[in-house]
Amino acid sequence: MDASCQCGAVTFKTPLRHPLALYICHCAECRRQTSSAFGVSAIFPRFPLPSEALLSCYNYFCKQCGTRLIHSTAGKNFVSVKGGCLEGLDWSKAIHIWTKSAMVPIPEDATRSEEECSVFEAFCSSQESLDQPHTVRGGTGERVSSKHNW
Repeated sequence: MDASCQCGAVTFKTPLRHPLALYICHCAECRRQTSSAFGVSAIFPRFPLPSEALLSCYNYFCKQCGTRLIHSTAGKNFVSVKGGCLEGLDWSKAIHIWTKSAMVPIPEDATRSEEECSVFEAFCSSQESLDQPHTVRGGTGERVSSKHNW
């Protein structure tokens, strides 16, 4: 998938045509991070990230416009690309988590959990077996949210 920040200084392609999983999180932390009603995380296997000259390291955002692009956790074999920067993302397959604190209605047919869901936990466990390098971007200085490991 093609991805870019708001100003276009940072562009990249994901390693797959579709994310392994897509989560829409309604927790207070994600709402504060995004200054919106929810945060969107599209999960992909680790892949080489754009140049460090273009990105800064509070979980990778554009140095020019400040768009948050990627969350990465040291030692994990996957990264979370922020949904708003992806072109052609199919939002209909998203799993809504922390819905007990949702600020907007959630589609009735959506997969959901009032807190962090077992589907996400199972996904995290299954990703440990991915044969991806752990050293992309080195992992140093990466900050991890207290509620989520993506």
